[in-house]
Amino acid sequence: MTIHLFFITITIERRKPRKRSIEEERFARAAEEELLDRKCSVHQRVF
Repeated sequence: MTIHLFFITITIERRKPRKRSIEEERFARAAEEELLDRKCSVHQRVF
């Protein structure tokens, strides 16, 4: 009787956040907050 073993090792490396991606994320958050502020101000005027 023979046993055949086959192993696969997967290594996942986390990339360090680049300066550009951090700036893009900040810009996206600022845009979302601005949009939310506009929605809230319009909603308050209606009621």
